Amino acid sequence: MQHIITIENGITRHPAYRMKEPVNLQFNEGEHIAIVGPNGGGKSLLVDTLTGRYPLLMNEVKYDFSPSASKMVSDNIKYITFRDSYGDSDATYYYQQRWNAHDLDDTPVVRDLLPECKDETLKQNLFDLFGIKAMLDKHIILLSSGELRKFQLTKTLLSHPRVLIMDNPFIGLDAKTRDLLHVLLKRLTEVTHLQVILVLSKSDDIPAFITHVVPVSNRVCGKKITLSEYLASHPEIPARVLSEEKRARILNLPYAEGLYHSDHIVDLNKVSIRYGNRTILKDLDWSVRCGERWALSGDNGSGKSTLLSLVCADNPQSYACDISLFGRKRGSGESIWEIKRHIGYVSPEMHRAYLKNLPAVDIVASGLHDSIGLYKKRSDADRAMCEWWMDIFGILALKDRSFLQLSSGEQRLVLLARAFVKDPELLILDEPLHGLDLFNRRMVKDIIEAFCQRQGKTLIMVTHYQEELPACITHRLYLTRNG
Repeated sequence: MQHIITIENGITRHPAYRMKEPVNLQFNEGEHIAIVGPNGGGKSLLVDTLTGRYPLLMNEVKYDFSPSASKMVSDNIKYITFRDSYGDSDATYYYQQRWNAHDLDDTPVVRDLLPECKDETLKQNLFDLFGIKAMLDKHIILLSSGELRKFQLTKTLLSHPRVLIMDNPFIGLDAKTRDLLHVLLKRLTEVTHLQVILVLSKSDDIPAFITHVVPVSNRVCGKKITLSEYLASHPEIPARVLSEEKRARILNLPYAEGLYHSDHIVDLNKVSIRYGNRTILKDLDWSVRCGERWALSGDNGSGKSTLLSLVCADNPQSYACDISLFGRKRGSGESIWEIKRHIGYVSPEMHRAYLKNLPAVDIVASGLHDSIGLYKKRSDADRAMCEWWMDIFGILALKDRSFLQLSSGEQRLVLLARAFVKDPELLILDEPLHGLDLFNRRMVKDIIEAFCQRQGKTLIMVTHYQEELPACITHRLYLTRNG
């Protein structure tokens, strides 16, 4: 039997990147693997070991990529990381860039970033699956988070890898596209030599074509087992995981001073948003009243994040629209910071922009000042409040760890604590459970439900998974694509 990847007693040279026990793994021809485990358990460390990113002390990783003509790891293994799925992040990207059309000239369009592909059938299948033709001439920063995932998947698959590793490939995709991606990957494994390795936090999302599972927890790589063995032994997550003590602490948290006390939180009157020839929102009327909890949904690219950028005062076009926030008409004299003081927000764009090498507690503290990074000295009271919310989210032990050294799921929990830290009147959660394991998903839902029981709290939440919505949802808005 052909052994595609073999690691024997693998120990990385650098202690910071070591698993707690030596890694022993063998992936064989025809096997398709799911690497599963809790947030911070070591899944990404294991993948970095598999791909040779971190050299080993004694036995190097052995590869057999035949029938591939190249023996180079870089030619044969393609890895789409969690952050890659939000686009090609670098230091030039900033949080509000997507909404500022004057920056478009300096950014490439999708067409220029896709590699050449000799397999026209594969190319056509990918273009049809992900709707790439409609994106070809769009600037990369105008893509929604879901469209960025489609673009990254297409770009990678066009390069014809022998082994494709994907970190949480289904999050951020609408239900139809998720189902089609399952079908496409299964088909590719049947008609090509492609072998798939999925890194999954949401372990109830394992496709049927996966043959084996490698559980990873507490930086220990478990034995490779069959999918059926894993499913038979997989424990159920309780219906509630937040302790009664923490729930009571949220409900009894003292209210902040200087609240708006407005009955109307959001009022949009015939709002339209266009970029070039493309209309994102057209004549949208929408009102959100105090205490309502809205689920905002729609296919990828339908305008959900654009709509939220108007509410959060991040989109310059909001000044040209008939928008009132907290009962005050947009552009009537209030500053962007006055509005943001009353809003807690987390989104894929924010996660993408947060390339800050700061302690996690400082990332949470930045939510008190609505900044990307912390540029004001923290008071003792501010630090206490940050640590209070980090404890609620179960991440207090991470407070002094660098944000960039945390796993993607741990980073998401830090950004969620950042959204809650000022006890906002309006909570806007755009795909808040991205990258979280099943336990943490349930915990965050519990926290949202407890928070929304507080007086005068309003929620707008975006997700493509209906089961992620908390039970407190009272209203729904579904957006459809304009062409």
